[in-house]
Amino acid sequence: MVMAEKLIDGRVIEACQQGDRAAFQLLFETYKDKVFSIAVYSSGGDRAVADDVTQHVFLKLFTAIRQFRGDSEFTTWLYRLVVNACHDESRRRRRLLPLGDTVAMRNPADKKPQEKHYARLEVAEAVQGAIAQLKPRFRLPILLRYIEGLSYDEIASVLGCSKGTVASRLNRGHSQLAKRLSHLNNPAVWGE
Repeated sequence: MVMAEKLIDGRVIEACQQGDRAAFQLLFETYKDKVFSIAVYSSGGDRAVADDVTQHVFLKLFTAIRQFRGDSEFTTWLYRLVVNACHDESRRRRRLLPLGDTVAMRNPADKKPQEKHYARLEVAEAVQGAIAQLKPRFRLPILLRYIEGLSYDEIASVLGCSKGTVASRLNRGHSQLAKRLSHLNNPAVWGE
């Protein structure tokens, strides 16, 4: 992926802005997995919703790439499109769906040692569910920091806020995750 990202330079962006479909295909192939990854985590693991968000982002990118002026890194601008699409989808789903029950994790304490793998999968699902339950203002900085590896400055640029706000939101997100996942401190959960 890093090698492919290096292929995306000003010339590729300019070619996309001129309507070059091959250049846009290169852009799509380079960034589709990152966009999908953010969308999956933002949607609480719902791959169908993530597919819809990813498709929406690239349709928007195709029509809006001429608006990219190069004032920031292209990836920062793209992540901003992704964040906006995730916010829009979250608002749309909130209007259409009633609030569901919180994600409950089964107690794997009584599992046999050979079932450790399944216990770990349940832990992973619990973590993903806890992240999905965070409010978007806390969830998105966590995703951008730990899934996408962005710096505080880059996150601030993507979210349109200060670096201090990013730090504060990450801190509050960490605290909320620690509370929601405190039951994972039990060694029995890990099959030990």
